[in-house]
Amino acid sequence: MTTRRSRGDGGLHWDEQRQRWIASVTVGYTPAGKRIVKKASGKTKTEAKAKLKEMIRDIDDGVGTAAGNHTVADAVRDWLEYGLHGRGPKTVETCGYLASKHVIPSLGARKLRELSAEDVDKWLISKANEVSTRTLRDIRSVLKRAIDRAQARDKVKRNVVLLCDVPKGKPGRPSKSLTLDQAAAVLNAAEGTLLHAYVVLSLLIGARTEELRALTWSHVDLEGKPHASPPAPPSIMVWHSVRSGGDTKTRRSRRTLALPKRCVDALALHFTRQQAIRERTGDRWQDNDLVFCTRFGTELDAGNVRRAFKAITKKAGLNEAEWTPREMRHSFVSLLSDEGVPLESISRLVGHFNTTVTETVYRKQLRPVMLEGAQAMDRIFPSKA
Repeated sequence: MTTRRSRGDGGLHWDEQRQRWIASVTVGYTPAGKRIVKKASGKTKTEAKAKLKEMIRDIDDGVGTAAGNHTVADAVRDWLEYGLHGRGPKTVETCGYLASKHVIPSLGARKLRELSAEDVDKWLISKANEVSTRTLRDIRSVLKRAIDRAQARDKVKRNVVLLCDVPKGKPGRPSKSLTLDQAAAVLNAAEGTLLHAYVVLSLLIGARTEELRALTWSHVDLEGKPHASPPAPPSIMVWHSVRSGGDTKTRRSRRTLALPKRCVDALALHFTRQQAIRERTGDRWQDNDLVFCTRFGTELDAGNVRRAFKAITKKAGLNEAEWTPREMRHSFVSLLSDEGVPLESISRLVGHFNTTVTETVYRKQLRPVMLEGAQAMDRIFPSKA
């Protein structure tokens, strides 16, 4: 006589219609009190019993309600829909693109509980032949965060992505900076354009393009306080950006910068031109107090700036396809470094937390030769020649 299984040990029975052994176990109850039963099947009783034991282990591990057919694609789509709440539109768009382009086509059909570290390693290595290391980090992050959410909701026992390192991808587009002559040509080419003051500020104070697009006239002081003690020079307050929430990239990026004379002149001329445009636009003008805006007073987008900057670089005799607005900030760092400005000062001016960040991001723009030791030894032990 067959012994009845103990309560909580599940059940096994033969399904005549399906010609398979069915394993079933209660994994919980609905709010209405109805049992939630999870089932699995096998051609043999031994196979079905093994699956029953696995389901019971899952219950003990806290993942008993996970659907066995829950796929990687299901987890990624769930994260895209619910896990990015409150993030900026650009972040949501980028994550959606990376997921649909790289993650779901390669791993989406894989059952989440069957995804292994070996699967992820192979996937990352295959992608390393297509994309840069930076993009590899980003697509790995998308998969990791999607599985983190699934794990928190008992869909899977562990996140195997944590066991996988990012391989080296294709070389990305190297950052570069304008030489002094090229920078002078760009400044001259920008004169007379609506982006003139924008280019001057980018090159002469090193502000990020996202910070300049959010700059308001209330944060610009073109006169300073020459009679104060101590005197205060003309300055701008870089306190906002076009990022989600309006904050700067980091807390250290929130800074007040003194303006070189050329910046003051360019901004004064820009203000006069903007007032004339405002009068011509009339009621269609939207007063957002923005320093750099469209002809109707609305915020510039990145595409506006890129198109205008390409026209300027072409006029300056450069290959417009090789330069982007962010490289004016790289040029600012390079020009200061060539002038002998200490790294600590450059780091503060560009709004970095410490010099390590500056050295990492702008290592190609910094003067690599340390002169202090050699100069000191020349004084101590002068050449006999």
